[in-house]
This record gives sequence, C-alpha cells and structure tokens, in this order.
Amino acid sequence: MKPHPFTETEDEHRERMLALQAEMRARMRAAKDRRGLVICHTGDGKGKTSAAFGMLARQLAHGNACGVVQFIKASNDAVEKQLRGPLLTWDHVGEGFTWDTQDRAADIACCRRGWEIALGHFADPGIDFVLLDELNVVLQMNYLPVAEVVAALKARRPDQHVVLTGRGAPPEIVELADLVTEMREIKHPFAAGVQAQAGIEF
Repeated sequence: MKPHPFTETEDEHRERMLALQAEMRARMRAAKDRRGLVICHTGDGKGKTSAAFGMLARQLAHGNACGVVQFIKASNDAVEKQLRGPLLTWDHVGEGFTWDTQDRAADIACCRRGWEIALGHFADPGIDFVLLDELNVVLQMNYLPVAEVVAALKARRPDQHVVLTGRGAPPEIVELADLVTEMREIKHPFAAGVQAQAGIEF
C-alpha cells in the first residue's frame, strides 16, 4: 500500500516523487506527435466559452492568426474589443437565444452563414486557430448536419487547431475530438436570483 501523502516520511515522499518524475519524463519523451487538435468544451456548467477565450488569448500572444465564429449569440463580446487586431477575425452570426428569436428558419440560416465562414477559415492557410462558439448547441438542435461538420473537421489542414464550445456535444464530435472537457454545474448564482454580470458571464 502506498503511504498517504499527509502521513508519509520525508524519505517516502522523496521516493514517491522520484518515481512520479521518472514516469512523467518517460511519457513526455514518448510524446513525439505534433498536430492540430479538435478540442470540445461541453456540459451544462459555466466556463466553456471562457476557457476557449483563454486559448484564443494564448494563440494571439504567440502570434498565431485566429478566426472566431460565434453562433447563437447576438451581441458583440467585450473580449472581442480587447483582443481585436490584425491577427483576429471575429464574426457573430446569431440573433440571440433561440427562445427569443422564435424563428427556426432564420436561426438555421444564421447558422449556415456562420458555417460557411468557418469553412473559409478551414481553407485559409493563414488561420492557425478556429473557435466555433456554441456550435455544439447548433448541432444538438439539428440546425446543421453533424456528418457535414465532422467531415469538414477531418478534412481541415492537419496543423490547424479547432475549438467547439456549447452544451450537448453530439457523440460524433466527442469521438472525433482529441480533447474533451465537460463542465459540470454544481452551483450557479442565477439559481439564487443573481443577475448575469459583466466580466463574469459576458
């Protein structure tokens, strides 16, 4: 039985850390592949888009050209205003929450327009990172065919990273993605009547 971290001696701790160090260094040496990733942030919890924006900021800091397509959402994001520059292309193709628009045909048309922009980013040799915000929701609602999206993701440039956000990621997206993170809601202030706030929700 391994000693508990809080009760182990200094020698036991050192031995455990040396073993862990050797394991991690061996795994890092074995990881030789470098390629574009499909990353999926899904789940009912908050933070999917925020996490994707963090990656977007890092990409821009490394001098990589990025394309963002925000599905569903209508208003400009404050993050866009701060990150705007020659390396960033940002498109909003939604008219707002679907329960507000109440127009399925118009919502589908917006999604199709956004998807055409995304396909342009996939084909652009200058775009290194593509963020498709709320695309999982679009697919969950059958506003775009999942098979079409999966085929385009597979056919994109092999060194291009793509991030999809939104709850309800279809199984086909989860299977295709290299990295899938599920945000699980444990507690949310909205349930207690707290309004969405700048810098937290938007």
